[in-house]
Amino acid sequence: MSSLSRVLHPTSIAVIGGGAWCVSVIEQARKFGFQGDIWPVHPKAGQIAGLSAFARLEDLPAAPDVAFVGINRHATIETVAVLSAMGAGGAVCFASGFTEAHAEDDQGADLQVRLVQAAGEMPILGPNCYGFVNGLDRAAVWPDQHGMRPVDRGVAILTQSSNIAINMTMQRRALPLAFMLTSGNQAQTHQADIASALLDDDRITAIGVHIEGFGDLRKWEALAKKARDRNVPIVALKVGRSAHAQAATISHTASLAGGDAGAQAFLDRLGIARLDDIPSFLECLKLLHVSGRLDTNGLGSISCSGGEASLAADMAEGRDLHFPPLSQAQKADLRDALGPMVALANPLDYHTYIWRDTQAMTRAWSAMMNPEQALTMAILDYPHTDATDWECATQAALNCVAQTGRPFAVTATLPELLPEDVAHRLLDGGVVSFAGLHEALAAIEAAARPQATEAEPVLLPSDTVADHVLTEAEAKRALADFGVCVPHNVVVPADLAKQASAALTGPFAIKGVGLAHKSEHAAVRLEVHSDAVGEVAADIGTEEVLIEELAVGGVAELLVGVTRDPAHGFVLTLGAGGVLTEILRDTVSLLIPSSRTAVKEALGKLNCAPLLAGYRGKPAAEIEAILDAVDAVQAYVIANASHVSEVEINPLICTPDRAMAVDALIRKASK
Repeated sequence: MSSLSRVLHPTSIAVIGGGAWCVSVIEQARKFGFQGDIWPVHPKAGQIAGLSAFARLEDLPAAPDVAFVGINRHATIETVAVLSAMGAGGAVCFASGFTEAHAEDDQGADLQVRLVQAAGEMPILGPNCYGFVNGLDRAAVWPDQHGMRPVDRGVAILTQSSNIAINMTMQRRALPLAFMLTSGNQAQTHQADIASALLDDDRITAIGVHIEGFGDLRKWEALAKKARDRNVPIVALKVGRSAHAQAATISHTASLAGGDAGAQAFLDRLGIARLDDIPSFLECLKLLHVSGRLDTNGLGSISCSGGEASLAADMAEGRDLHFPPLSQAQKADLRDALGPMVALANPLDYHTYIWRDTQAMTRAWSAMMNPEQALTMAILDYPHTDATDWECATQAALNCVAQTGRPFAVTATLPELLPEDVAHRLLDGGVVSFAGLHEALAAIEAAARPQATEAEPVLLPSDTVADHVLTEAEAKRALADFGVCVPHNVVVPADLAKQASAALTGPFAIKGVGLAHKSEHAAVRLEVHSDAVGEVAADIGTEEVLIEELAVGGVAELLVGVTRDPAHGFVLTLGAGGVLTEILRDTVSLLIPSSRTAVKEALGKLNCAPLLAGYRGKPAAEIEAILDAVDAVQAYVIANASHVSEVEINPLICTPDRAMAVDALIRKASK
């Protein structure tokens, strides 16, 4: 595929078709101040939107930089082939009825393949795509109204959804939008391709991507690397948290991981922060535009209301944010500015003693801007009746940034109580203007996420059907070959259990063979002594039993599991193990391969992590042995990636000197 430069920064636009959508493309381009050539193309119409129309593409004065193809899907394919042959820069394919309509029309997928073939090396956006608005160069290839304004620099947003794109262009939050671009079906040109092309424009300060599905993982990995190299932050609005876990699962891991764990692990690996709603997504982009990434997750909050101070503290609870205590120097400066009647703390309620005194407000607010705080925010809701009396606060915020050069924000608890003209004025002065306290905290948390280090490419999954489940003993042997520590064990007919146990050291664990969830069938018996082996084996009721030496001295039980995720690779899940795994739901997820450092950091995020470190005087687990076990599981999966679907150790008994897999499961293809 050729460069997207001509498409995204056109000097000529061909509009192919004569319907209302095509008329609107011409009108929107003119309205936005496009200075290049606009060439309507229609075989019969003499004029379209007041411009003389060309009967054929071949009649155009030159090959257009971009063409809006606003005709039916069959004619779109023919037209794209002509555009490609004549050397056009690219095309926006507006028509629907391709892969997105496959459920209703089985021709759609075939037509999309033909469309890509017709395009050849010429880039196409879509199909089922609205196009884009370029606020930097006043170029709109867009068949509907939009709310964008020309800007000198700003953020770019990419989405598959044209309707969401329209809505976001209408934002009234003073967010400078450099680009709004829809990708539709991404038949040829992937979202990551477009984002990568946008990184070449120094006027773009941050990129936001609304992601419905990742598609080609390698393209996203390349994009993340380029963004790190260019120091341009990317944030995501990723749908799919509510997807149901897989219906047919055998392991605890699969039901815990569900459909979204892989997506989140992939975003974490790429270093792309995730927002859950459109307002927070837009506010985060605004913060990144003004201040860039934040260097810590420390936050300062100032308000003239104790209620607002408490609200800020409560709403930050549960987020990866903290309010650093005030230093002695801060307290001295604040006392000088505020007098003796104010209790000094962070969040700070400075009361209204200094209201209308811009210089005193500036001194007090500047005193709150400690280097331990990545950002300091003043909570201000402007009245829609008469905001004249709030001029002192606006100017104080601008003064703080001018004097300190550190990030500062004005945050309205209610989004509608931040006037758009004030928001623009603050933004022009380097102050972040947050519309909504929830949105502000979400944005700050996302912008403060540490930038990810470059990781190995994720292990891509195969599409082999996994139709065979190994027995526990078989799974343990397979994992032991890669270095997992397992108990000594034997599998024997139940009536020979007594004799077989003589070769092992008791006490024993005895388990039924052939059951997926043995504990649910009372088929797991622990602390069985030699004289009771025969009786217990018979009582379990399966034809064969597994007898193994009991693992003792455990300080914690972990789950180590892997599920093959067709969309994201192999998801490695670590968590609290044992029979209560699915109740506790204390897990973290990574993608394979993950380094020992990444695994160790992930283990530290578990609620059960204090057990591993030694809780209330009890001995600590041997962390290196745990990491060895996880490495061994990853090695097994990497070696068997073409046919393995699920791997699980639950529990991994962690002792002060080893980590032993006392139950294991593997699901794989039989051939």
